[in-house]
Amino acid sequence: LPLFAAAAERERAAIAEQQEPEVALRQMTGGHNVIEDYSHTGLTLRQHPIAFLRKDLSVRNIITCAEAMNSRDGQWVYTAGLVLVRQKPGSAKGVMFITIEDETGPANLVVWPTLFENRRRVVLGSSMMAINGRIQREGEVVHLVAQQLFDLSGDLIGLADRDEEFKLPAGRGDEFARSGGPDPRDKPKPVIAVRDMFVPDLHIDTLKVKSRNFH
Repeated sequence: LPLFAAAAERERAAIAEQQEPEVALRQMTGGHNVIEDYSHTGLTLRQHPIAFLRKDLSVRNIITCAEAMNSRDGQWVYTAGLVLVRQKPGSAKGVMFITIEDETGPANLVVWPTLFENRRRVVLGSSMMAINGRIQREGEVVHLVAQQLFDLSGDLIGLADRDEEFKLPAGRGDEFARSGGPDPRDKPKPVIAVRDMFVPDLHIDTLKVKSRNFH
């Protein structure tokens, strides 16, 4: 009947409208994956965020936390890391203790009251901090006594664009862990279009570190 013929024609038109062109999204970088881990769980089992910035930090003569903590007593060092813990015990007479961390491990800082007052915004507001100071070693206890503090939180803004220098290819045995994704040895299908969902100006992909503060 004409009634059913018209209904069938409308159904075919609706199906045609729902057929969108095939679009491939840009693959997330290693840095972007780390940012998503931090935003959901506050940590990551992937590369440490500082590992993506290590080459730039080395150019600025910033050594790793492990190198700083293994330095001799009295040596001047320049290191940086994510701020994990800030502690200012009432019995410490205004001294603040800060724990930072990079891909090699943690480092313990001592910030004297004078430096704290002069650099209060950096001490309390930095997600990533650089420290120039002198190593103080007493037996197994090692501290970095800060002389200068710098806020490097801005370096974390571009982390989403960073990737591992040596990405290991996935084998067929990784398909289960990777939710059954395509095998890298198979020939890729031609991509019609690539859509980039990252908008740098919005800073929505900035790493946010949840530091623990004890006063």
